Amino acid sequence: MRIVIAEDSVLLLDGLTRLLTAEGHDVVGHTTADALVRALADGDLPDLIVTDVRMPPSHTDEGLRAAVHLRSLHPTLPVLVLSQYVEQRYASELFAAGARGLGYVLKDRVADVDEFLDAVARVSSGGTVLDPEVVTQVLARSRSTGLETLTPREHEVLALMAEGRSNSAIAERLVVGAAAVEKHVTNILTKLGLPPDADDHRRVLAVLRYLDQNGNRS
Repeated sequence: MRIVIAEDSVLLLDGLTRLLTAEGHDVVGHTTADALVRALADGDLPDLIVTDVRMPPSHTDEGLRAAVHLRSLHPTLPVLVLSQYVEQRYASELFAAGARGLGYVLKDRVADVDEFLDAVARVSSGGTVLDPEVVTQVLARSRSTGLETLTPREHEVLALMAEGRSNSAIAERLVVGAAAVEKHVTNILTKLGLPPDADDHRRVLAVLRYLDQNGNRS
């Protein structure tokens, strides 16, 4: 897999490069967000971008703004944001158009190598990875979440969705038919006020609402 990293800390960039190279990936590193955007200007897209939020010259939100820009140009481009901070405005914007192939984790998670590599694999394959702190600060909903309208069985289905289980896996776990699970999921999304969308990210938004209400980890 070809991975492009944007990280202004030379030590962290070197560490990430060594870690990912050891896993068999082809890694290219950049120390500024502008360099990242220029590197992808010709349309030769990598399999994954890993970017910090705060980068030169202002060390505020250049990396995240670059990620938002690149996703606007290439909506299916997998992006994993890796930062010490949660930048609320652009993080919300990044996920607004869909959550497939997106991740936002705090740098503390890099200390757990297996968890970081799992995030890389999940995001690059089109999955979504969110640090619980991101859920709390950016994607948390109001207290009136709609969760109170769910039936006990719908709560059970949503809890299994939050574990990352597919409809078929949920059906197997609950010993019910796939059609029953699909009906429960549809009811959950309707009750939570998440209308049909071209993307499947409304399922992710339902899980985020559940996580915020219950304090679980993503």
